[in-house]
Amino acid sequence: MNEEAITEVIRRRTSCRSYEKSPAPPEVRTQLADFCATQTRGPLGTQARFLLISATEEDRTALKGLGTYGFIRNPTAFILGAVKQGPYNLEDFGYLLETIVLQATALGLGTCWLGGSFTRSSFAHALALQTEELLPAVIATGLPAESPRLVDRLIRSGAGSDRRLPWERLFFNNDFNTPLTLTETGAYAEALELLRLGPSASNRQPWRVLKTAGAWHFFLHHNPNYRKQMKLVTAIDLQRVDIGIAMSHLALTATALRLRGAWQTQPFPAPPDPDTEYIISWVEQM
Repeated sequence: MNEEAITEVIRRRTSCRSYEKSPAPPEVRTQLADFCATQTRGPLGTQARFLLISATEEDRTALKGLGTYGFIRNPTAFILGAVKQGPYNLEDFGYLLETIVLQATALGLGTCWLGGSFTRSSFAHALALQTEELLPAVIATGLPAESPRLVDRLIRSGAGSDRRLPWERLFFNNDFNTPLTLTETGAYAEALELLRLGPSASNRQPWRVLKTAGAWHFFLHHNPNYRKQMKLVTAIDLQRVDIGIAMSHLALTATALRLRGAWQTQPFPAPPDPDTEYIISWVEQM
């Protein structure tokens, strides 16, 4: 990660839909491409690979039909990623790709997550996607335009990108009937706040975190309507990718704050409803 504090990078990252026509300087592209090449295995063990490519007109055409993604203007590059099949493959993919996004942000680039079905697109061809691999999302990137367009502001407002769910709906203490207060977070207050600020598909914020003694249990709160909508577009559960993004924000911040921990499966309290699924736990270490 760039020398800039990860906490500042996470706060600075936004979804960028308008870019300058000129590409990033060669040294910036080289740094980002080299960083992409280092992200080969997620924290839960899944193999992945990532590639930075220059944007072509065919790539821009691949975005049409993807709702608001079609409004992205002048991206000069894309970050592509392939992940192998596995029990935590989408979580690992989200974790690794968000780590790359934050590196791009630290280098002064704008980024925008594009989730959807790219299996038969020019992106899959550029990545030489294999039959056992998935391409759950790509990242548009480039130098941010100096003046965002009106349509950018309207899309951002409509998506609720400037709004985040409050603490009491995301974080809980010992059971799901007891919201976690700020004073009960201890040294993890900033890590949880930066998790809360993470991007998610349609800004659904599906993560729920339950604190018990020495552990932070991550749950995925499925939105049934969103899941039905996504089945019409792609078989990929983008909300699992969102959990990986949340995991990366917590782990990267914890590391920066010298809070030691590791991802493990743990015994966990019962979920509050059938739509909420346990995923993984961050277990504190001395």
